[in-house]
Amino acid sequence: MTPKEVVSKFYNSDLANNSNAIEACFHADCIIHWHSSKGFRSIDFNTLKLVFEDVRKTYETLRFEISHMLQDGNSVIVRYTSYASTIENPNEEDALAHFSVIWEVKDDKIITGYQMSQLADSSTQSLNSFS
Repeated sequence: MTPKEVVSKFYNSDLANNSNAIEACFHADCIIHWHSSKGFRSIDFNTLKLVFEDVRKTYETLRFEISHMLQDGNSVIVRYTSYASTIENPNEEDALAHFSVIWEVKDDKIITGYQMSQLADSSTQSLNSFS
């Protein structure tokens, strides 16, 4: 698989319902360096698994609307908005956050991520900038 295909596999893996997605897409030695509106976090493989266990408890659906995906060697740059529907309200989907991330791929799995995010601005102008 190309690095872009590896990253696409992650974003298309139905993370709200697929408990095997992290093992299938991320290297056991992965590390994600995440700058968010709440500050900096460094996330390893086990912590990432816990994050998505919480996602599966909270959300009925989780999807990613990708505006840009570019590959350069083993690196893939992605810009996207995440959307989710809660278990309590499965018929209403809300924009959660906007992301830009650089993924590095090794052995057909994601090994490193450099991610920046902020809470979604769900105004029409903002969301249209991700189209």
